[in-house]
Amino acid sequence: MKSIQKMMNLEGKRALITGANGYIGRQIATTIAELGGDLVLVDMPGTSYDELLKLLKKSFNVNISCIDCDLEDETSREELIINVAKDAKPLNILINNAAFVGTSDLDGWTSDFKDQSLDTWRRALEVNLTSSFHLSKGLAKKIKNSRFGSIINIGSTHGVVGPNYSLYEGTEMGNPAAYAASKGGLIQLTRWLSTTLAPEIRVNSISPGGVFRDQPKSFVERYENLTPLKRMATEEDFKGPIAYLSSELSAYVTGQNLLVDGGWTSW
Repeated sequence: MKSIQKMMNLEGKRALITGANGYIGRQIATTIAELGGDLVLVDMPGTSYDELLKLLKKSFNVNISCIDCDLEDETSREELIINVAKDAKPLNILINNAAFVGTSDLDGWTSDFKDQSLDTWRRALEVNLTSSFHLSKGLAKKIKNSRFGSIINIGSTHGVVGPNYSLYEGTEMGNPAAYAASKGGLIQLTRWLSTTLAPEIRVNSISPGGVFRDQPKSFVERYENLTPLKRMATEEDFKGPIAYLSSELSAYVTGQNLLVDGGWTSW
């Protein structure tokens, strides 16, 4: 009988993480490394990995490589797939974490529905949904050959429930249709992949609730009042779910969307 400690151990395993230098991406990378897994860190061209690499190498004895990739660009994604596929090292875990989140000043993003643009819609779907499909498809054979396969997609509560616009009153924040649709599609893609790639690869998603990042005080107060656990998430709240779904702790779990939202969607 395997111990819990042994089931969590990722020594000899290797994980590719997109959006690795982002807020949640860094916690994902730290979690995999803490469990002994090697890392392929993927982020936008021009990204500096220095700070993250310094943190990881100081604390963990794992192998780390970095690859730039513009997930909005099909050619760039194809190059990433080819480079990873031809690498002699195994790939056991794919974590589709990168997301097009936009900003309040991006044209056609958090504006009124009538002003949301098709161009921005396409950009969001390309990164949030199409890239996850593309990487999962392109790397599935290599992951299957590893004999220990797990794909984890990072969704969102916005892909599960509709927006509560009262949260955003008096702020420049909003809830774009493209973000919600792309995350909802990613959650359904998770289910589709889970039966398509079984039994060699397990496929699950994690849907975070709102993460505190110095949003306007009025938004934070409203959000916390609508959350059973009475707080917004921190990045560290996702370390446990990542450890669970990337390791043998979840060996009999596939096709699931784990909501890590403090109970937001439970009302």
